[in-house]
Amino acid sequence: MGEFEGKIALITGGNAGLGRAAAEAFAREGAKVVFTARREELGREVEGSIRATGGDATFIRADVTSEDDVKALVERTLSIHGRLDYAYNNAWGALRASSLVEMTAESFDRDLAFLRAIFFCMKYEIPAIAASGGGAIVNCSSLASQSVQPGLGAYSAAKAGLEALTRTAAVESAAKNIRVNAIVAGAFETAMAAEYAQQLPQEALGALFARLPMKRMGRPAELADAVLFLCSDRAAFITGANLQLDGGFRIT
Repeated sequence: MGEFEGKIALITGGNAGLGRAAAEAFAREGAKVVFTARREELGREVEGSIRATGGDATFIRADVTSEDDVKALVERTLSIHGRLDYAYNNAWGALRASSLVEMTAESFDRDLAFLRAIFFCMKYEIPAIAASGGGAIVNCSSLASQSVQPGLGAYSAAKAGLEALTRTAAVESAAKNIRVNAIVAGAFETAMAAEYAQQLPQEALGALFARLPMKRMGRPAELADAVLFLCSDRAAFITGANLQLDGGFRIT
């Protein structure tokens, strides 16, 4: 029997990368997983893969930048399982490097739309988790919120805003027996990171890796382990925190 046997976990952006790793990890530990993304074909593939290994997974297509979609996602989760215990808010758009003076308003708004999506998610997740007796929410942030990375001004601002929302939600939800934390992720082996890396000069990439004491990128499964820890009873006294997962980048 897994640690999360009988619990219900909702994951956004669960069809690839960090979200998929979290969905698979929750399922391995016995949780019934509901995950969402925009690419339906890939979502169905992941759903089938988790079920083939004995896990319980349901894919629901949704665009988390739409409040109506998020509301319907949480309602559908409750209609299927009758409760919600955990949420991992991971979905985000692609990284597009652009200096502030070259950035368009549309590009800036794309990143801010995903900050607003975190608000939508917690707006509907918190009452659902409270009605189930309590649980935990984990939001996925980034080192860009705390360090200057040229070309990522809008992304950095949005992730910093995510951490502020996380702290507010933690304070507002503590009396409801809900813990809310953020993971501050460094460089991980995902398609999104690889796509962003292609936009950078080789010397810039080299400088970034030179700062990594562990001399490697993180593995999605390692971040999934951190998500499960923050949702577990072992983290029962942790809320409003930023958990650094960066291979030591911030200490160099």
